[in-house]
Amino acid sequence: MDDFVRNILIEWNLSKFTSTFEDHEVDKESLYCLEDREIADLIPKAGPRSKFIKRLKLLKEEQNTTNPETSKSSAEVCPSTSKTNDKGKRRSNFHGDPPARKRACEDIQVTKREEVILSKVKNTMRCVLDKLPDQDDKLNNFLKNNIKHLETDKREVVGVFGRTGAGKSSLINAVIEEQDLLPSGDISACTSVMIKVEANMENPKYEAKIEFITKEEWKEELWTLINFVGDNEDQEKDEDDQDSVKTLSALYGEEWRNKSPENLMDKKYFREIPEFLDSRSKTLRCDTAKELSAKLVKYTRSESNEEDAQDVKKWYWPLVKCVTVRVPEKGFLQHVTVVDLPGNGDCNKSRDRMWKKVVGSCSTVWIVAEINRAASEKEFWEILKESCSLMGNGGECRQIHFICTKSDNLGRSGNPSAAGVRERILKRNEQAKKQVKAEFSKLKEVKKQFSEEDFKVFTVSSDEFSEKTHLDPDDTEIPKLQKILQDLNDWHSETLNYVSGARGILSLIQGASSREGADNKKTVCDKLEKNLSGEIKLSDKVSEPMEETLMAFERCLSEGVEKSKSSCEKVLKSVLKTKKGGAFHKILKCLVQKGGIYKPKKGKLININMKLSSCLTDSIDEEFKKTFPNEGNSGPFNGVINTFSLGTEKLMNKECENVKLQLTFLKTEEEKMKTKLNNLILERKKTIYSSLTTTIEETMKPCYDGAKEFKGKGSLEKMSDTIKKHVHDSKDVMFAQAKDAMMKQLTDLKSEILKKLESTMQESIDLSLKTDGVSIPDVSKWLEKVNNSYNELKRTTESRDDDATLCID
Repeated sequence: MDDFVRNILIEWNLSKFTSTFEDHEVDKESLYCLEDREIADLIPKAGPRSKFIKRLKLLKEEQNTTNPETSKSSAEVCPSTSKTNDKGKRRSNFHGDPPARKRACEDIQVTKREEVILSKVKNTMRCVLDKLPDQDDKLNNFLKNNIKHLETDKREVVGVFGRTGAGKSSLINAVIEEQDLLPSGDISACTSVMIKVEANMENPKYEAKIEFITKEEWKEELWTLINFVGDNEDQEKDEDDQDSVKTLSALYGEEWRNKSPENLMDKKYFREIPEFLDSRSKTLRCDTAKELSAKLVKYTRSESNEEDAQDVKKWYWPLVKCVTVRVPEKGFLQHVTVVDLPGNGDCNKSRDRMWKKVVGSCSTVWIVAEINRAASEKEFWEILKESCSLMGNGGECRQIHFICTKSDNLGRSGNPSAAGVRERILKRNEQAKKQVKAEFSKLKEVKKQFSEEDFKVFTVSSDEFSEKTHLDPDDTEIPKLQKILQDLNDWHSETLNYVSGARGILSLIQGASSREGADNKKTVCDKLEKNLSGEIKLSDKVSEPMEETLMAFERCLSEGVEKSKSSCEKVLKSVLKTKKGGAFHKILKCLVQKGGIYKPKKGKLININMKLSSCLTDSIDEEFKKTFPNEGNSGPFNGVINTFSLGTEKLMNKECENVKLQLTFLKTEEEKMKTKLNNLILERKKTIYSSLTTTIEETMKPCYDGAKEFKGKGSLEKMSDTIKKHVHDSKDVMFAQAKDAMMKQLTDLKSEILKKLESTMQESIDLSLKTDGVSIPDVSKWLEKVNNSYNELKRTTESRDDDATLCID
């Protein structure tokens, strides 16, 4: 074994395998020739072996980039954007690729190059971490902590809504090009289970992580289900009653009848899933998507006619909170999660909390409907109306895509030519898009949160994308959705952020190890501290605009309180319609049992707390969207955080040449701090927005608890009167409390931002200009390499920005 291989193993933290590589006489030339079975002999364990294989692949690509004569031709490394049945054949490139394919090829080559850069910089930082002295001081601790946390996994979430049979599963399978992953066709989807789809970047297996609700939650749900069915035994069964029976029968068969919740918690019912009893998640691993799908069916489906499910005797979906499916070789999903979402939450508290959290974290939402009912089906629009505030002001959604599926089902009457079929399908698709957009324009509640520019319509055909019978792949619009996921993945930004952070840390290390310019350090330090004080304290560049925003919220909320007080009893009356009969009695009973919320199997969600807080939320919606935008470049609080600056760039002149490294570090820390603050605000604003309804919910809880105690004759009127009386007696304080709770959270956020801004930047100034790293290693060579990588990535960024500008022009 030569030094090259030995150094590679050290860089990749695989030095414990050095003796094995020596025994097998692996040198530089043979390293590039290793096959998978030979690597398995050298590194028996799957974890380190998969890391070695991935890094070796990147190393080979780097060699190909460095030595063009050894690389494959562009026609071989760039996949065709159109599918062909001529397997094994390669299209002639004699006349040159079309511009779109050429651009796709260039993007792939750039991404591969960036992967190589990122891998090398990560290896460099691992080496730097090993070289840092083992001593407990402020500078060392800062460096070690920041190197370990250079890598962040900011995931973009794409939420997919749609009723059973609309083609959600087929759509997701087509977009990620895994035909057998999510069951589709005549399988009935379970509306309670949330399925996340991500990339498996660790190994070549198809994996599924199954998370269960807790035993306590299931026992509580059992009590509700059994009592619910028991109370309605002598009444005409509606869909909600049937759903309760279906839920109990899925897990217990007919054994649940005439048994108590305590009896049904016996361990014998959960022998196949000990993970549920132990409050653990269950992991499945398979070699193929089809195999994994077959194993998952009992956890995600309510029933199935498929061959894979014929032997299933118990269906465990009532116990499942969420399933995360990880798919190998899907790099465009590395920083993206696609989530198959239930309609409007769940009656189980744990699943409902997770549903709200995921919907609130969606940057993009896909609403899926069959094309022949897309514009007219009320259910799809109800989902959007009920969830829009959770996605918009209460979330981080930037775009809503309405996806009309099965678009190829139209225009095939008679026996027209293939060209005629294509023309009729495309014409009808355009009509469907116009109809859907016209329907969206009528939704006043939704348009408070999202403009028409945020709303796009696609007409897709998953079958045509696979079979290519009448349409070109681009006609199916699946490639457009794939492009959306690729853009969200944003590998370039992730790479640039890591390399920029590494550059800043290396600049700090090298600057700290220098003894030059002590007087200059003090001068620059004084200027920076003056700038920091001027930005935050003296000129109020940050705090004053934030205070003005708080005053605007105070005015809006005060108006909302008065409107709420004058209209709350009328609003409540519209919910508590005093109709007699079993149906409304059941609804009201559910409302008081579930804290004022009723989620029917079909129809509109009823939420008393949200209805009561609606005037308050309406009063601040416009101001909230302006203060905490989900899109645009200005950032929260009218951009005051993004415009904050210590003025490091102005100080980078000849007079400050010997502290240029420290200034580079400070500039990097400034940008990193802004990103952290913007992310903090993005998360906090969700809690702030929901606080109005949360406070009302807390104030209403005593009356719900009192109302649910009524039983027997006259209980309907008693429950209704209890709620009405509580609202009447509480209205003078309840809405003011909600207002005060939101204002306190806004004030606390302002204080936290200013404190973090000042303390973080002051610490950075102290570390870079007031601390000497006597025993810090020389990292000049590593810094030079990382600087080169950073400059290359910046050039790529500028090139992409120029291309984007040309496209816009």
